[in-house]
Amino acid sequence: MIEPGVRAPAFTLPDQDEAPVSLGDFAGRRLVIAFYPNDFSSVCTDQLSLYQEVLGEIESRGTALVGISVDPPASHRDFRVQLNLGFPLLSDFDPRGEVSRAYGAYLEERGHTNRSLVLVGEDGTVSWSHVSPPLEVPGANLIFDALAIQRDLSQGHEPPRIE
Repeated sequence: MIEPGVRAPAFTLPDQDEAPVSLGDFAGRRLVIAFYPNDFSSVCTDQLSLYQEVLGEIESRGTALVGISVDPPASHRDFRVQLNLGFPLLSDFDPRGEVSRAYGAYLEERGHTNRSLVLVGEDGTVSWSHVSPPLEVPGANLIFDALAIQRDLSQGHEPPRIE
């Protein structure tokens, strides 16, 4: 998985409507990238539904959210409608997994992404990343904790020690 402190790999991927979305579109804002294995799986449905529930709070903290999987745009469109999602789903379909590989989120043996989160800071640097076990939903609390730590660091405060 990509490590904090490195420049986030640039990307341009089609969203659910086949419109190009680039990392540069989020310059000056924080971005949470939620990598997930597949549209319509039960765990992915739970994961993205949870993020939709807290989307307003994420956005109120000056942060955007996108989902990325290797499903094609048409699948993303249907999945997004089914879940009534208010954030874009980006297709890493062609070439399959190229962006996910760049972020260390692609599982070669399975042919899809892992379930992980990456926080890209306003300056385009990875601030935080997290990989979840295969069937475990990375909770929204992880996102909010990462945003709080990044806020504290940007204000010159030391991060809390986790022992």
